[in-house]
Amino acid sequence: MASFHTLDDLDVANKTVLVRLDLNVPMQDGRVTDATRIERVAATLKELLDAKAKVVALSHFGRPKGKREASMSLAPLAEPLSRALGGRPVAFAEDCIGAPAKAAVKALQPGQIVLLENLRFHAGEEKNDPAFADQLAALGELYVNDAFSCSHRAHASITGLAERLPAAAGRLMQAELDALGSALERPERPVAAVVGGAKISTKLELLGNLVAKVDLLILGGGMANTFLFAEGTPVGKSLCEQDMAATAREILAKAKARKCEILLPIDGRVAKEFKANAHSAVVPIELVPGDGMILDVGPGSIELFERKLGRCKTLVWNGPLGAFEIPPFDEGTTQVARAAAKLTKNGSLMSVAGGGDTVAALVHAGVLEQFSYVSTAGGAFLEWLEGKELPGVAALHQAR
Repeated sequence: MASFHTLDDLDVANKTVLVRLDLNVPMQDGRVTDATRIERVAATLKELLDAKAKVVALSHFGRPKGKREASMSLAPLAEPLSRALGGRPVAFAEDCIGAPAKAAVKALQPGQIVLLENLRFHAGEEKNDPAFADQLAALGELYVNDAFSCSHRAHASITGLAERLPAAAGRLMQAELDALGSALERPERPVAAVVGGAKISTKLELLGNLVAKVDLLILGGGMANTFLFAEGTPVGKSLCEQDMAATAREILAKAKARKCEILLPIDGRVAKEFKANAHSAVVPIELVPGDGMILDVGPGSIELFERKLGRCKTLVWNGPLGAFEIPPFDEGTTQVARAAAKLTKNGSLMSVAGGGDTVAALVHAGVLEQFSYVSTAGGAFLEWLEGKELPGVAALHQAR
């Protein structure tokens, strides 16, 4: 990974610093229901405030499509942001450009922070309009991107500001880039990847990139059924993309050529209906009945996956191994996740995970805090796994 500046490279004292955050958090009735993203950016903001910077926080919220929508105002986030900062006051400006923004920024004293209104109230944000980027840049002297989760978008506050001001990664962005670089760009081998989820059609680029970079690829969930079907194994009424069989065989061939071992389930927990606590049985994978659905990997697969992971030094995880939302079909994902967490705790495995379902599964297994790094970035994490260059990250590498 190319080098990028961090907060260590900036002299922020008495400077106005524009900080791009991702405060697109879950809200209900005007209240934040999950403050994880707010809490994660607190370290960067506290460091800047302690260094006597004048901090201008920028973020989007929702999809207002370039128009002002009261339900998508960032005003309700000032208080939760203040709490995350240990009670420091957070001022709020009713716009992110123009007179309200200029006045709010001008009023800042060193060590103070203001949150500007939703960037996406202006169409110029998502269009990366140069004039809009100029107006934002005029508000500050330095730029810090602490929103990896938004960095797969070439928006004005992501790439435009990095092109106009001295730029650096915030601590959250820095941690994310360091973790991801350690996982696939400069990993300690052997490297394993666990990939699950419903369909291979949504993860073709991901699988294509991983088989060229990892030594072991463990597949679960619905996508594993498609690979089993492609190899001639009957999967009954299981979720399976039969029209993707040829593609699955191409991926298997590419993996073989790259000497990447692909592990598929050797047994499965099978049921005739998809519901919690449905009657189920564990059967060898080649004996799945015609009226059965594979809803989780079986104990033989779990043991195999754990044994193989025990020989690896690095792990990247994206997607559950079964229908983890409903018991007893959560056992495979939970047990393998706990095994990975134990290896991580013992210091023998560097583990990175990401993706919405993956985060939920790790929370369900009780090991979210026990992986080396868990990304909440969603789309940006997936695009990075696919080997794509993220515009926001590339802009930091190119920034002056």
